[in-house]
This record gives sequence, C-alpha cells and structure tokens, in this order.
Amino acid sequence: MKQLSGLTEEQRLKRLNPPQGKISMVLDTDTFNEIDDQFAIVYTLLAKERIDLKAIYAAPFHNSLSDGAKDGMEKSYEEIQHILHRMNVSDHNFVFKGSESFMLKENEPIDSAAARDLIAKAKEASPEAPLYVVAIGAITNVASAILLAPEIINHIVVVWLGGHALHWPQTKEFNLVQDVWSARTVLDCGAPLVLIPCAGVASHLITSLPEINEYVKDKGAIGQFLAERYESCANDHFAYSRVIWDISAIAWLLQPEAVPTDIVHSPVLTDQVTWSVDHSRHLIRVANFVNRDMVFKDLFGRLDAAYREGKL
Repeated sequence: MKQLSGLTEEQRLKRLNPPQGKISMVLDTDTFNEIDDQFAIVYTLLAKERIDLKAIYAAPFHNSLSDGAKDGMEKSYEEIQHILHRMNVSDHNFVFKGSESFMLKENEPIDSAAARDLIAKAKEASPEAPLYVVAIGAITNVASAILLAPEIINHIVVVWLGGHALHWPQTKEFNLVQDVWSARTVLDCGAPLVLIPCAGVASHLITSLPEINEYVKDKGAIGQFLAERYESCANDHFAYSRVIWDISAIAWLLQPEAVPTDIVHSPVLTDQVTWSVDHSRHLIRVANFVNRDMVFKDLFGRLDAAYREGKL
C-alpha cells in the first residue's frame, strides 16, 4: 500500500525521539493470550508520573486459549477488568472491545469500539504532544483506526511489540503472523513507528518463579494475581524460565536507555512472512536489545513502592 502519512522525514524522526516528561498513551493488548500482557498493564499503571493512560483496548487472538479471534478478544476484555479490579481502577469508559476478526484483505479495516475510541483520542492529541499507541498483540485495532481515519497518523506514535529481529530468518511471530495485513498497514503507512521485535530482542526479558515469588507475589492482590498467572504457565518450574516480552514496550517509554534502538528504513513484510529491505522507504525506530536487569528492577521497584505506600 502507499503511504497514508503527510509527514516529512524530519517530522517523523522528531516524533520518534524518546519522549520527555509525561505522555498520553493508550494500550492495545491481547491480555488473555499469555501472562506477559498482565505484567505490562500493571507496569503502565504503576508509572502514573510518566504515563497518562487514557484507555485500554482488547485485541483479538486465536490459539489454544480461545475459540477464535472474537473469543480471544472477549477473554482479553474480561482479563483486563480482572486486573483493574485488583488495582482499584475503574473500567468505566476506559476499557473497550476491539476487533472480532483479523483483517482479511488489504485496506479493509475491522470496525470496533476500540478503533473508534483510538480515533477520537488521537484527534484530541497534537503533533507537538502526540498520543502514544502501545500495541502488544495483533495490531488489528490500530491498523483499522489508521485506515478509517488516516489523518490520525499526524497525531500518534505507534510502539509495537511484533515480529522478530530484522536479521531473523523469518518473522512468523504470534502477534504479526495472525494478521499480516494489519502488520503491513502499520509498516507501510508512514506512521511514526517504534518496532520492538520479539526473538532476538525482547526475548532477553526472562524471569523465573522463584524471582516472581520473591519480588511480586506478596505485593497485594495484584501481586498475588500476577504470581498465580506465572505459576500456572508451566507444570514443572524446575530450571524453568519464561519471557515476559510485553513489558519491553512500556520500558522503552520509561527508560529508553534500557531498550536501545536504531533508525532504519521500514522493513518490507514479504508474502513468505520474512523481512526484506528497501532503502527508499520511510524511516522507523527498531529496538536491537533489551537490558533485562534494568527493566525488571524498574518494574519490581515500582511494585514494591506502591505496595509500601498502601496503593495496592
């Protein structure tokens, strides 16, 4: 598809600088898919001095935990509510249901309450104070909003956990491969994009049950909830660790030095679901590493501080 953005490269690069001060943000998440989205939501809500979270959108997913994209979205919607309840946060006009299916063809958006709310909130933002759209699932809701109202590109920065490292032999990562048309939309449209690949980058964010039990489990109702979710992800935790990918997107906003990035030409997503290079394309920012210790130290520290202050 051709670019939908009217941004110059200079404007786009300025928008791609790490944010300074407090930002407005929405979070698009397939929360019930694994256990890492739950940590990402909590991490965001613990950073109120830096992030003004305007809304959370339930994203579709389909695997063994759902009967299809719609069911995955519905289960994610409910999981978001479970988390907010445990953190004493109201879900009223704050959580929105997303797409009930993935995009089936190029330029055919899937309308939803989430996409419409994203459009409305993006229009309230400005090029000088953009809305950060953080997506940690299939990017259907975001791509659909862009196709429904391309003008919002001038008011947003998309931060997406999707695909694998650009040098990986394939990019059949769960978020991306579920909805290739939406991924292409976001990569091709010219929107300011910070891409955080999974394998080779966010895959550094591993933790273990003993660490979760030590630093998370006893931190109120939400700590207990996160620990239970982590323990349930495996029957045997002996010498077992698991990656908590999704917190990398939040970490880039809070401490970009922990998620170093490069400016590159937006990669081409091929029909074989591999990355290809075209140096005539617009520029995006791509993460090349995640400092695991810095990120978890920040998350665990915020959780402990909130608990000690009686906020959990």
